[in-house]
Amino acid sequence: MPARPLVFLHGTVILPDRTIEDGAVVCRGGRISAVGAREDLKVPKGAETVDAKGGYIGPGYIDIHVHGGGGADYMDGTVEAVKTANRVHARHGTTSIFPTTTTGSREQIVAMLKSCKSAQKNWKPGDGAYTAGVHFYGPYFAPEKVGCHLKSGRRDPDPAEYRKDFDLGIIKVATCAAELPGAEAFYREAARRGYLVTCGHSDSSWSEMARAYRAGMRHVDHFWCAMSSVPSIRLRLREPMQGSMEQFTLFTEGMSTEVIADGIHLSPELLEYALRMKGAERLLLVTDANRAVDMPPGRYRFGCKTDGSWFVSNGKVGINPDGTGLASTVVGMDTMVRIMKRNTTATLPEAVRMGSLTPAERTGIAHETGSLDVGKRADILVLDRNLAVKRVFVRGTEF
Repeated sequence: MPARPLVFLHGTVILPDRTIEDGAVVCRGGRISAVGAREDLKVPKGAETVDAKGGYIGPGYIDIHVHGGGGADYMDGTVEAVKTANRVHARHGTTSIFPTTTTGSREQIVAMLKSCKSAQKNWKPGDGAYTAGVHFYGPYFAPEKVGCHLKSGRRDPDPAEYRKDFDLGIIKVATCAAELPGAEAFYREAARRGYLVTCGHSDSSWSEMARAYRAGMRHVDHFWCAMSSVPSIRLRLREPMQGSMEQFTLFTEGMSTEVIADGIHLSPELLEYALRMKGAERLLLVTDANRAVDMPPGRYRFGCKTDGSWFVSNGKVGINPDGTGLASTVVGMDTMVRIMKRNTTATLPEAVRMGSLTPAERTGIAHETGSLDVGKRADILVLDRNLAVKRVFVRGTEF
């Protein structure tokens, strides 16, 4: 931990509900000890100062849905892959991260979980973003909603499998398509363990979502991507037409969801619609980023490097090789916050909240991080006036 107090000065402090012009943040021992207007705070003697140079001082971002970066995918199943991706995302402002599984073999998923747990246990500041837990995402997808994931790695939920994974003690977010046999048992078990329980890559109807909700499901992955619609439900279940994941999620107050605000996946009006319907307290920003983040355009594997499905990065987004659809993103959380602020009516505190405090609240780590509050970890960003990341501090140490 830093021996000297650390003070952030000469910037606008971003809080969840407001900003403080010419604010300051004081940190001691890797924790925030004071936040307020510069004129109201005393700079400790001998403190190290960080000059925001007229920019912003904000909380570190939190990404609950991310697959890799810097040429590494978490499904590569090694500690070095975890560290590589975590370092890349730290450079884009993410200080707490939830590495996310894809579809894959039993052995690949176990290797991924164990490597993430090892990286978490042995984390040090140079490792970048801290692994706050794993998002158990694949392999329990609906057959027709696998998307860019490896189809052969998809399967229905099996208690003998997922209970062993849960017992490893690293999972904090758990996804399953609601219409699959055994989905409700999966949700109940995940909810019992305190996870954020989600539905994704699903063609589920309103009634199936309602049953899932009663079993503990409270979140839907990347809204409008690989999810059901009224027309898709009609094709699957025939007449009368029924509500889908979209209607259920927007209608149900207790549900949260997430958007990929890279400027390519969703149009400005869809981002605005999601914001107005759910609000910044129930809408998260995620990257869903793959291994091509900060890499040159080219052909890459999505998932494990040995047999993951192929995709092409054009430097802006991942695309299926046949050009039929998108395959995840190739940008970091800084892009998501910037575009959400630029393309919607979200205030600056709201745009930052959706990438920090809201995911912290939904995953149960808001007592430790997610906002610039006294007592929380000193996970702090220095941003310029265009919201570009200039400096990143994780637990009070600069990365």
